[in-house]
Amino acid sequence: MKLISWNVNGLRACVGKNFMEDFKKLDADIFCLQETKLQEGQIALDLPGYQQYWNYAEKKGYSGTAVFTKTEPLSVSYGIGVEEHDHEGRVITLEFSDFYLVTVYTPNSQDGLARLDYRMKWEDDFLRYIKNLDGKKPVIYCGDLNVAHKEIDLKNPKTNRKNAGFTDEERAKMTHVLESGFVDTFRHFYPDTEGIYSWWSYRFRAREKNAGWRIDYFIVSERITHRLEDAKIHTDIFGSDHCPVELLLK
Repeated sequence: MKLISWNVNGLRACVGKNFMEDFKKLDADIFCLQETKLQEGQIALDLPGYQQYWNYAEKKGYSGTAVFTKTEPLSVSYGIGVEEHDHEGRVITLEFSDFYLVTVYTPNSQDGLARLDYRMKWEDDFLRYIKNLDGKKPVIYCGDLNVAHKEIDLKNPKTNRKNAGFTDEERAKMTHVLESGFVDTFRHFYPDTEGIYSWWSYRFRAREKNAGWRIDYFIVSERITHRLEDAKIHTDIFGSDHCPVELLLK
């Protein structure tokens, strides 16, 4: 089973940059999007064989997530059940027979860390949400988590130490997740691999120089690591400032 996650940074723009060709080439069983930046009715994708589920932010042109799946889920829910967090279209949960699939677009702490306090509250509430799901059946969650966990996960750790996405506080929250019974699938397979990133700034020719960050993940419950076959980061696919990430399950 192949799962793909991609922050498209505006789906309408990405469609103009070969999204449909990339979608067909990747041929995922489940395909998750973040930062769709859409309202209902603003796009219609013809995806034969896929069920489509969308979560839109109330604010126009902002955030938003989607999941396209070949297998019809047992149930679908939107948000995490916390009023404060559920206006921005950030989470979709699909229940399947043997796991939950959650796509998430984690809030950015923003310039000057203006939203760091909110981000800390989000982290606690989201972890509580996935642990509750994990109490019922294993969880696979994916998306733009807006954090590079370790120094190996970005090109310039020293100069970014106190910047959004690489603060001590955000990294500590990720550590706490991984200590709570979850596994970073890319590092499960490639613990020491350097120079593989999933996001590059549009500024300073960052992608050309591979001055990137690995902030897009597939995280799974520890008890299904025996089903993991591989994890990939498709650095050769353009169309967004992020590239797709992949998880293969047995």
